Amino acid sequence: MSLFDNLFGRKKPDPEPVPPKPSTPAVLPPKKNQPGDPSKDPNMIKVFDAYGREMFITKEVWRTQVLPGTLKSNWNNAEQLAGVVIGSMNDGFFADVLAAAEQLYRIDPIPARGTCAYGIVLMKINRLDDAEKVFQSYIQKHGEEGSILTNLAKVYSARNDHRKAEEVLWHGLELDPNQDNGMGWYFTIYRERGGEPAGQDALRRIAALPGSWRAKLWLARQALQARKTVEALSMYQECLARATKPVPTDLLMQMSGDLGNAGHLPQILQLVEPHFDAKTHGLPVGNNLIKAHLDLGQIDAGRRILDQLYAQNRMDWKQNLSYWDTELAKARVAAAPVDQKTPMQIAMLTIEGPVWLKPTSPAVELFPARTADAVTIAFLGCSAEVATNSKRIERQMTDASGRMSRALPLFLAEQVEFGSQTRVQTLVPWITNAGGGFVFSGVPWKDDDAANYARQGETKSDYVVTINLKPNAEPWTAELRLIRTIDAKCLGTLSGSFPSAKPEEGIPALARQLLTLLKEQAEVEPVTVTSLYQTPGAPHFAYYLLRLEQLLAVRCGGMDGIPAGFLSGEREIIDGNLQLCLDNPQNIGTRILLAQTLLAMKRARPDILLEFKDKLALLQKEKPLPEPANGVLQRMFNEVLAA
Repeated sequence: MSLFDNLFGRKKPDPEPVPPKPSTPAVLPPKKNQPGDPSKDPNMIKVFDAYGREMFITKEVWRTQVLPGTLKSNWNNAEQLAGVVIGSMNDGFFADVLAAAEQLYRIDPIPARGTCAYGIVLMKINRLDDAEKVFQSYIQKHGEEGSILTNLAKVYSARNDHRKAEEVLWHGLELDPNQDNGMGWYFTIYRERGGEPAGQDALRRIAALPGSWRAKLWLARQALQARKTVEALSMYQECLARATKPVPTDLLMQMSGDLGNAGHLPQILQLVEPHFDAKTHGLPVGNNLIKAHLDLGQIDAGRRILDQLYAQNRMDWKQNLSYWDTELAKARVAAAPVDQKTPMQIAMLTIEGPVWLKPTSPAVELFPARTADAVTIAFLGCSAEVATNSKRIERQMTDASGRMSRALPLFLAEQVEFGSQTRVQTLVPWITNAGGGFVFSGVPWKDDDAANYARQGETKSDYVVTINLKPNAEPWTAELRLIRTIDAKCLGTLSGSFPSAKPEEGIPALARQLLTLLKEQAEVEPVTVTSLYQTPGAPHFAYYLLRLEQLLAVRCGGMDGIPAGFLSGEREIIDGNLQLCLDNPQNIGTRILLAQTLLAMKRARPDILLEFKDKLALLQKEKPLPEPANGVLQRMFNEVLAA
């Protein structure tokens, strides 16, 4: 099913849209769907842990090992028990929740909900007489109610008493004409009996009932398909006037979906958005609003909806929201082409030490200090071969080679920092006008220019290592040049190859070769690397490189004068760092990387940090580091969350 089908092409609204495939922000190329993908297996159930990590278990494991304990722990909590029972019914586990449905029937403060759940379970296990007694008992105690009568009609239908079933169903619709199941069933009965015209007549009969809006919503769809736009819009206004407040989610979802499918995007925003509440209507409606804003070029408005959805902290929405994050960022880039007539102003930013170990960070106390007279080595990347002859300056979304061109110098810098007694700094070419941005050069840096840049700034470097990437064929190749800055003399070169999907198969070896070259040509003595610094191995190494580059981006995004739209995927950045820490629970460096990313994000996007408060607390509680590192990290996390 295409993205447009997901959003604007439904014939009947689903409880929640199928997530569109996200665009994977990574140093690696996006992963292709593999055979045996558990998300495509109907026998697998997606679950999330307390950190938001997605996992899959078989339905049988869920039914036998997870469901019993979940029911037991929520036995006396009607709201939670109802969610588990109804969810299990949707998965077809009727017999497994029979006792729980009966318990819900006894304790539910919403009697109609508990009665329907219990009665439906009884019907599904073919205890029709007991189901009828449950529904009749409700009517005797509470009076007639639409959903109760509709389910009672299903009992009669199961007994093949179709006349009585239709009679009771209609009476249920008279009481509540907006039942989704009841109205759809009534429509189907007449369409099967007399074709589409009979089905439309059935909808009109329901639409004439007091308070009816759902049938009119379906009639409006038919009007749109017949290009009777004015008539359809009038019906939509009537639906909104008749509906309860807050407006039901499925009303807004179907209205926005049908209007979008018919190309009436401004009308979506006029009719639907004023009634939208992220907590109430969530992703089903938010999806369509974001798409409408995006297609109309209203990027900031689309991001406001996205941020409202993110704030609900729904783990099962993560893929959808990440997708929209990327699409909005692409649209922002496309909407701001580079003025070829205005000269681009470029400055060189300086990152002292490892990107995650700022000189002012509390974490500095954990690592050996550097002497003031230590040799200083600069690293300059941000260049790669590009498969084009164009000399035009272009603004573009970060891609895999761009990320690697920045991640590799950062990684090599920290390897030299901890593998020798030198001081390191990474030079990052930066556009200072046109809203700011990283420079990505299609040609290598000249030795003279690199030496000149490395001698500028507060700390003058004795040597500079330039890194140029060749990513146009597999494996990728990185070419390094060691340049003495005082005379711009190249003292040596290195070249290393690595698969783009498995950079751990070449980059760490390249770092070791660089330390050897520095010893031979710059009299830099290697030292034993402190045990506090450990590089994550496969399969996490590629994502470690990604998080280094993202921290650089977050630090730059927090600089004065940088527009709010510079960063994208902020929550994915934090969440990805958190997952890296969970995959490497005793790695002090990755924990500092997380903390430093959060501190940098506090300047760039402080509004999102509290969304991660509980996960950070759980990480520190369940995966504590040895002291004194754990105390230092806790101080950093406290600073992140301080007002």
